[in-house]
Amino acid sequence: MSLPEDYLYSKEHEWVKKEDGKVRIGITDFAQDELGDIVFVELPEVGDSLELDEPFGSVESVKTVSELYAPVSGKVVEVNEELEDSPELVNESPYEKAWMIVIELEDDNDLSELLDAEAYQEFIEE
Repeated sequence: MSLPEDYLYSKEHEWVKKEDGKVRIGITDFAQDELGDIVFVELPEVGDSLELDEPFGSVESVKTVSELYAPVSGKVVEVNEELEDSPELVNESPYEKAWMIVIELEDDNDLSELLDAEAYQEFIEE
């Protein structure tokens, strides 16, 4: 399983990549593997405000529907529209092509609650 070292991770299996006061968010390789074949992704709209640990969308696989939880608070400034037509990208490329949203951070302190790659690896092995 791949796990980019420079990303941060939530215990809800979202990844966070910092980018100049904004963060790009998706789900981890572990999460997509557990879900199985992704058939639908529901995401928020640009301009929506997200609250830390609150649901912001969902991912539907052939097995189940799983909610997505905001790993940080902030305003949605970009949404990956490609996932609407190609939800399978979540399985094929969870860290590159299947990013889900970009958020303008409300509070940098939210990032301190997230796990680094090593801590996330230990978390999923428990």
